[in-house]
Amino acid sequence: MEAVRDVAIIVLAVESIVIGVVLILTLLELRSLGRTLKRQVGPMLVSASQTVDIVRGTANFVTDSVVRPVFTVATFIARIRRILQLVLRRGRAGV
Repeated sequence: MEAVRDVAIIVLAVESIVIGVVLILTLLELRSLGRTLKRQVGPMLVSASQTVDIVRGTANFVTDSVVRPVFTVATFIARIRRILQLVLRRGRAGV
């Protein structure tokens, strides 16, 4: 019985050592993964931020050089059309 107990204690001790070594290796790998992510994700975030700035600038340019002028012309045409409608109605009412 004592021999079985001694073997069980030795097996548990070896198991604890193996688990400790595996835990240390896992922590080292996690640290390495963290460093790798920091090196690779950082530049990706900078690139994404630059892309967003470019898209924002392009959208502003399109708004300023296309949308606003078209909107201004469309508004002007709508106003002229409305004025003509009012003038033509008065001209018919006066006849």
